[in-house]
Amino acid sequence: MTLPAAHRTIDAIWKMESPKLIAGLTRMVRDVGLAEDLAQDALVIALERWPETGIPDNPGAWLMTASKRRAIDLLRRSKLREQKYAEIAGSAPLFTEDDMDRILDGEIGDDLLRLIFMTCHPVLSQEARVALTLRLLCRLTTDEIARSFLVAESTIAQRIVRAKKMLNKEKIAFEVPAGEELAERLAAVLEAI
Repeated sequence: MTLPAAHRTIDAIWKMESPKLIAGLTRMVRDVGLAEDLAQDALVIALERWPETGIPDNPGAWLMTASKRRAIDLLRRSKLREQKYAEIAGSAPLFTEDDMDRILDGEIGDDLLRLIFMTCHPVLSQEARVALTLRLLCRLTTDEIARSFLVAESTIAQRIVRAKKMLNKEKIAFEVPAGEELAERLAAVLEAI
């Protein structure tokens, strides 16, 4: 059988068998989208193998077996992943005693939050705050930031370099501000994001 003829035959088989495959797989995995993906995987395998090996005597059963095997593998991996997550969650404390002490003292122990407050410090211009925050926290490139501001890449690069130098020169602390300073700094953060 020629390759185009094999593909036409597989297409005809697929049109007849795919609803049954998807229904059976949906019952098994309880997710229609996932069932469609698993059925498509079986079709891809058939498209790769059948032109070489020939179309099986019962192609619908072959497709169902192939897709069920993939579903079983997926369910096993998911179960194993859940077990690993449970082990990790059970063995690692969410908070240490030092963390609890800092929380009770009002200090938040999140380094990303500290970085946000640092990159959005009022000593920086709003443009510098936004550019530095996008670069450090959102991991955008200077080119991506420049395109969003509709300015030259070199301009954004200079803003980021100057902002870092300013933070260093002013010895801006890597901390979450407290009291009245928190409200003032929060306004600067909200302007930047």
